[in-house]
Amino acid sequence: MYLGDMHADSALAADCLAEGKKWLADNAAEAASELKRDPQLFRDRGWKFSRGYGVWSVVDDRYVSVVTRDYMDTNGAHSNTDINTFLWDQTEKNRISILPFFNETADNGETMNAMLEAVIASLKIEKKKRGASETATAEWFKGIEPKLTRIGAVVLAPSTEAGKSSGLTFHYPPYAVGPYVEGEYVAFVPWETLKPFLTPEGQRIFGGSRPKADAEER
Repeated sequence: MYLGDMHADSALAADCLAEGKKWLADNAAEAASELKRDPQLFRDRGWKFSRGYGVWSVVDDRYVSVVTRDYMDTNGAHSNTDINTFLWDQTEKNRISILPFFNETADNGETMNAMLEAVIASLKIEKKKRGASETATAEWFKGIEPKLTRIGAVVLAPSTEAGKSSGLTFHYPPYAVGPYVEGEYVAFVPWETLKPFLTPEGQRIFGGSRPKADAEER
């Protein structure tokens, strides 16, 4: 387990450590159960699991965007990766969602439909860079929906303006919006697209543009 860039906030580090230990314990228990059921599955080697926590952005010295990356090798055709995200409020010392930044986020509502449209537009650009088939791409997009629980793992994007966020990034592991060979995807939605739906707190924290280095490195 890796806790990158989090030691400055002891509460955040402790929260991640507790969650990570539970995740590893749950997977170890599953592996032990499978070993007992079918020892042949472990004849050549054991299963491997790892989890890493990394800071994606810090906005207003308050909102910390964290990306969790899980690695799992259960002796299949290849290993698997899963990606999740959460926001940490350094003032309240707990996890939050993006709800405080938007007037409404109802399933299939105006805000979520606008987000989904922007997400798909961003993913199409990324897929074109990788030479993905347009027909196959359309099929993969059916897996994401205009719902907070179905649109993708989301965090605040960094910005060229200090203390601000330039928008949202949505994170997808292999198999989420494309075949395994295409790898992971990150979709960027600029804050200007979301401006009509922002609460006063959302209007306060969003601004600037996405740094070029962020777009290139992600």
